[in-house]
Amino acid sequence: MQLLVTGSEGFLGKNLLAQLKNEGFNDINTHNSSNTDKELESSVKSADFIFHLAGVNRTQNTDDFYKGNGTLTKKIIAILEKNNLKTPILLSSSIQAGLENDYGKSKKEAETTVFEYSSNTGTKVHVYRLKNLFGKWSKPNYNSVVATFCYNLSRNIPLQVNDPSAELDLCYVDDVIASFLSSLKDDSKREGKYSIVETSYQITLGKLSEKLQGFHDNRETLVMPSLKEQFDCDLYATYLSYLPEDEFSYFLKKNTDERGWLSEFIKSKDNGQIFISTTKPGITRGNHWHNTKVEKFLVIRGSGRLQFRNVNNDEIIEYFVDGEKPEVVDIPAGYTHNISNVGTNEMITLFWASEIFNQKKPDTYYEGV
Repeated sequence: MQLLVTGSEGFLGKNLLAQLKNEGFNDINTHNSSNTDKELESSVKSADFIFHLAGVNRTQNTDDFYKGNGTLTKKIIAILEKNNLKTPILLSSSIQAGLENDYGKSKKEAETTVFEYSSNTGTKVHVYRLKNLFGKWSKPNYNSVVATFCYNLSRNIPLQVNDPSAELDLCYVDDVIASFLSSLKDDSKREGKYSIVETSYQITLGKLSEKLQGFHDNRETLVMPSLKEQFDCDLYATYLSYLPEDEFSYFLKKNTDERGWLSEFIKSKDNGQIFISTTKPGITRGNHWHNTKVEKFLVIRGSGRLQFRNVNNDEIIEYFVDGEKPEVVDIPAGYTHNISNVGTNEMITLFWASEIFNQKKPDTYYEGV
């Protein structure tokens, strides 16, 4: 199947092309503003399906809206009709097509052209009135507040929120592309004559800025905001995609003493925290217990011995672990415990605790095993 993607260098186009290739579609022609009308005609005539994503959504000259949205669509349909082709076409329109501004009217004009083509030829068409989109590769300071906020935060530029209560209706680009591919297979969801993206998110501008600020602050606080909801996962993936390429990494605070070193890695209000330590040969860490806090220990390099004792008796329990055979050891509440490096090399241990350490309420009581 040969496909044509117009606007392939834009936000939607880049994401669509990447996923088409992921799913094994390699016979793809593209059309952008640098291509000629002759090249457009050749691509349209050879296409088995057309993703018409090209358009103008911001310009100083209102005539550009009509040329980039209405006129280009008419050219494509004219080529199809001239050659008696009944090629399915997907049009990316906008919710603004229902408004009386020049951008909206130009998008409405494109819709009308595509629907008339369908009516005249009986060809299946897929017209999407897309909401505000977000995701990787969207241009900041253009037409996406999410892209602008992500770009600015990742460069420590303060956010400007004029109306925190303003409501946003957002769609994630991966959900849009998934729906587009359903249309390619003639299996998209519809509401009336329009194809729809089933998943969307509603959020205020203030709440959006708060969530993104939390992602930005994670490097300093180590506290990872909740990713329980899919929207938060989508938003976090979007935020990270705007990091400057020379700032993908960051350093952790390294607490060093005679035993080795320890660094906190990730903290979560919902799921506790993760930290990592090194322990020199012959050194023992721990000899304390907790009322409520529980932990998991995982030696990832070296050899260790864990000792436990219920604080109500004298019976000592031992586990020997080795990084060559990863073994997670649970630390129950009410058991004083320690871990010793019984090997000849440095031991590296990964720890998880069920709560973030609270200096005012540490729930840690020192008692030798």
